[in-house]
Amino acid sequence: MNTLFDALFAPLSRRQDPLLLLSDGASLTGQAFLSRVLRQAQALRAAGVVAGDRIAVQVAKSPEALAVYGAAVALGAVFLPLNTAYTPEEVDFFLGNATPRLMLCDVTRANAMAPVAARRGVALLTLNADGSGSLTEAALRCDGDFTPVARGGDDLAAILYTSGTTGRSKGAMLTHRNLLSNAEVLVDLWRFTRADVLLHALPIFHTHGLFVASNVSLLSGGRMIFLPGFDAAQVIRHLPQATTLMGVPTFYTRLLDDPRFTRDLVAHVRLFVSGSAPLLAETHDAFVGRTGHRILERYGMTETNMNTSNPYDGERRAGTVGFPLPGVELRIMVEGAEVGPETVGMIEVRGPNVFKGYWQMPEKTAEELRPDGWFITGDLGKRDADGYVHIVGRAKDLVITGGYNVYPKEVELLLDEVPGVLESAVIGLPHPDFGEAVFAVIVPQKGADVTVEGVLAAVTDRLARFKQPKAAVIVDDLPRNTMGKVQKALLRETYKGWFN
Repeated sequence: MNTLFDALFAPLSRRQDPLLLLSDGASLTGQAFLSRVLRQAQALRAAGVVAGDRIAVQVAKSPEALAVYGAAVALGAVFLPLNTAYTPEEVDFFLGNATPRLMLCDVTRANAMAPVAARRGVALLTLNADGSGSLTEAALRCDGDFTPVARGGDDLAAILYTSGTTGRSKGAMLTHRNLLSNAEVLVDLWRFTRADVLLHALPIFHTHGLFVASNVSLLSGGRMIFLPGFDAAQVIRHLPQATTLMGVPTFYTRLLDDPRFTRDLVAHVRLFVSGSAPLLAETHDAFVGRTGHRILERYGMTETNMNTSNPYDGERRAGTVGFPLPGVELRIMVEGAEVGPETVGMIEVRGPNVFKGYWQMPEKTAEELRPDGWFITGDLGKRDADGYVHIVGRAKDLVITGGYNVYPKEVELLLDEVPGVLESAVIGLPHPDFGEAVFAVIVPQKGADVTVEGVLAAVTDRLARFKQPKAAVIVDDLPRNTMGKVQKALLRETYKGWFN
């Protein structure tokens, strides 16, 4: 028995219909994909990988790259996907910390990665965006006669590193049970079936594209339109063949900017999901007006996969992330006690989705994962009177000014309501009198005549004085990571000397 393999990949042996529909019009049946998985598993074993070893993967999205995930599962190895934007210096940390047996990279980066891998004692193979490379060559020499290694629910399946916005990244250890339990819940909650065609434009080095989108599709027996990345024109071309789309807020704002994105275009789609970053209420409303669909927003983390979701049936409430998933407990804590509705506190979650701990960081694990299974997420939130969960922000983004707490989200929501403002980010900056001062970074709507003075004046009467931004700047756009999250640490670094 191999928990994940048996659920996600073994059923492909019976699938002669397409599993992956590719951007060039080609397709790959379930059986053909499984053959690649098993041939890769043989090739990786021949390269010295055994159960429990880590396999670091920094490659472009492709069917072969997804097959590496399946091959790692079949081998009983631990899959370690790395953001393709990481530099060799950054990769050096991950190789030193995770001590993988082998690393995969694109051939164009092999010369830069070779000395890093050699220094860490890691074997290096290549896998390119077009599916070629030394791993594929080795796999083609294999016959695919591979028996998956036995793996139980508590065995490690993957290590995903957090984005590391403060200090070094932490490797979240995810088990077979973590990943499978979450996929099972989402398939049921979001009504996925074999009839579904998921338009997959997310990266697969992140939990959203890999462990939500791919796992849900594999488990339900559906198909994926497997695009190398998000391109609005390409997505629009494929949407009439899709029934579902999972994306980040940027996907939806870019689609709304395109006049070809119409109600008729998405008539066949039953579900749009958004996550990885907050979706503006304005985007929610514009999307409903254009398409008639309400985007379903949910809340997850690297350490937990998905925790909450707006309902499939029932009100999908803009500005909230819905309710805890079945089997997942969620509580709001203040000073060690659970608090009631409308009170902001630390979000903690417990359930089969919660990770096993941080790789080689027992002290950090003990700080954030309680002995009774509750995980301290680092996110501040509240429940409203109807039980919907609201994310207020990260605890590290809390602004303490003159001894008072300011939750950036509260200020941002009011700034975003000002005519002409598209979005905003509120941060705390060092201040000689207040310790920290509230500072706003404002993005105007296209063509809008917006001034700092006008925006700040518009919220003066709506916020207590200590919550009001002491200063602001207007910029063209906010810095975001690959998954669309605003990089507030970068904003704090950029403007840190403003009040000095």
